[in-house]
Amino acid sequence: MAQEVVLDGEHLTLEQVIAVADGARVVLGEEARRRIERARAGVLRVMERGEVAYGITTGFGAFKDRIIPPNQVTALQRNLVRSHAAGVGRPLDQRMTRAMMVIRTNTLARGHSGVRVEVVETLLAMLNRGVHPVVPGVGSLGASGDLAPLAHLALVLIGEGEALYRGEWLPGGEAIARAGLRPLVLEAKEGLALVNGTAMTTALAALAVYRAENLLQVADIAGALSLEALRGTVSAFDARIHAVRPHPHQAACAAHLRELLEGSTFIRGHDPHHIQDAYSLRCMPQVHGAVRDAVAVAQERVGVELNGVTDNPLLFFDEEGEPVILSGGNFHAEPVGLVMDFVALALAELGNISERRTARMMDPACSGGLPPFLTRHGGLESGLMIAHYTAAALASENKVWAHPASVDTIPTSANVEDHVSMAPTAAHHCHRALDNLERILAVELLCAAQGVDFRREALGGDARLGRGTQVAYDLIRAQVPFLEHDVPPAPYIETLAELVGSSTLAAV
Repeated sequence: MAQEVVLDGEHLTLEQVIAVADGARVVLGEEARRRIERARAGVLRVMERGEVAYGITTGFGAFKDRIIPPNQVTALQRNLVRSHAAGVGRPLDQRMTRAMMVIRTNTLARGHSGVRVEVVETLLAMLNRGVHPVVPGVGSLGASGDLAPLAHLALVLIGEGEALYRGEWLPGGEAIARAGLRPLVLEAKEGLALVNGTAMTTALAALAVYRAENLLQVADIAGALSLEALRGTVSAFDARIHAVRPHPHQAACAAHLRELLEGSTFIRGHDPHHIQDAYSLRCMPQVHGAVRDAVAVAQERVGVELNGVTDNPLLFFDEEGEPVILSGGNFHAEPVGLVMDFVALALAELGNISERRTARMMDPACSGGLPPFLTRHGGLESGLMIAHYTAAALASENKVWAHPASVDTIPTSANVEDHVSMAPTAAHHCHRALDNLERILAVELLCAAQGVDFRREALGGDARLGRGTQVAYDLIRAQVPFLEHDVPPAPYIETLAELVGSSTLAAV
């Protein structure tokens, strides 16, 4: 990934967000710097003309009709940041915080927000020097943007709040001082530009999409290995079947499964007494492919949002070059909330079909001769019986996280903000579903590797796994042994969940 990301406000990519989340440096492009300076001059011009402009010469929300005199503008911005820092709950992790910071900075770099260059440079310096504001994860409704989370971020810029610096939790002023920075005194429009927008929701969405893309690959790998353990057939993955129902991601999944299983002698040939498999095996391209569709839609929407200007009001220039302030609703995160709900639903389905494959390996009536619960000593020992219970519990919980958040709304700000997106809740649900799915797939991989070892005994020691599944099996066995007797499977599930989430399995 990129070691340095140049922000221009228009071309930030998902890959760059991930790179910054993982520690890449960020610098401001020169054209973006010029746009920021021009927009700032426009804000000052509006103030000189004595215009009434929301959030610049007025209060906020239901106080939009309260005119603020020029000598109180800095107090207005400071009070906004302080009063809006009402977040609660577990703080965002460092990667989420860094993603949020770079997305917010990229929005300001478009030159429609009216902040000074110093504000953008301070945000970039915090990123590059490792000053990470402590941002509680709960408090945003996803309309008027992520006000509370972004206010906690903005507090550190003015030397307040809390931040992590080199692993130490510090008062915000001390953290930026240790990093060699000075707190800002926010001027007209700047507090509002910092707190008003979808940066936290979009950061969570970007990281969720990235994680989901990895798990789509792992789900194919786990399904292919399970198919070998269950001595399934690849006939359902024939390209001709998918060509006549031409959903691109369905066909891509079928092709991936064929590649993974190429050369396998674990799969069965034509058997007139067993001509097709159960749906959880036979319909992997249809189900996994549909999940890929959902993630692809989300990726496209997130890509737009990464370079969107989502604060309010916004500054433009007319044909004569005079600044124009327009109030709108780009802070409303409905486009992100809907696709995050879609992805959470899709992830629940991916977990459902994985759990069903695991269940088949437990049941000798469905497994084609594998011992019950994948143990030699059934009765005296329970094998992987309860590991499957865990997968079932996680799959069931994901049905809760699949409930759409974006269909809910609670009016706020004295009914001025009377419809909200709840997009941050949808994004949080998506991450919880991803956490669960990593472990569901870990259980399937644990059971599939155990099943493959039993199947190899039946087929003979020279039986070969597929070109891709052999690599996956070797990675699993490098960390988890064949379970000859009962042991606590929990540590092995967590070990494999880490492997699943690390991208190592999908990459290899």
